[in-house]
Amino acid sequence: MAHILSLETLQKVVEELKSQGKTVVFANGCFDILHVGHIRYLKSARELGDVLIVGLNSDASVRRIKGEERPVTPFKERAEILSQLPFVDFIVVFDEPTADRLLATLKPHIHAKGTDYTEESVPERQTVLSYGGKIAIVGDPKDHSVREILRRIRR
Repeated sequence: MAHILSLETLQKVVEELKSQGKTVVFANGCFDILHVGHIRYLKSARELGDVLIVGLNSDASVRRIKGEERPVTPFKERAEILSQLPFVDFIVVFDEPTADRLLATLKPHIHAKGTDYTEESVPERQTVLSYGGKIAIVGDPKDHSVREILRRIRR
């Protein structure tokens, strides 16, 4: 089961993992209604290294990004669900629109993003490159979305 940690605590854990020679991978998102695309993205991200950290948008952040009706699932429940995935090691919450602050603090070896991005379009690209990290595009084609699931439910 993944540990949900503060950024300060996680920073110490990451430093220790790096000192042990572990490759740290970071992925992030809202994960409002978990679907197969999320699973494939996170599983593919974990396969890039020894440890997977998931940055999880706070409820306020999700509302700012996705609109007032979101999130459908509150933060504590989203975190609990993600913590049960065997390929997720740590979860950290963030309130900003991007994960730049988390990446600048943790400096993971790899920042994994889904296939709706290219290496050039990743919002945190400059932050990752600034500390020598790598960007990886992982998961299946963007054929699944919470927006589409909600649209189908509403019909």
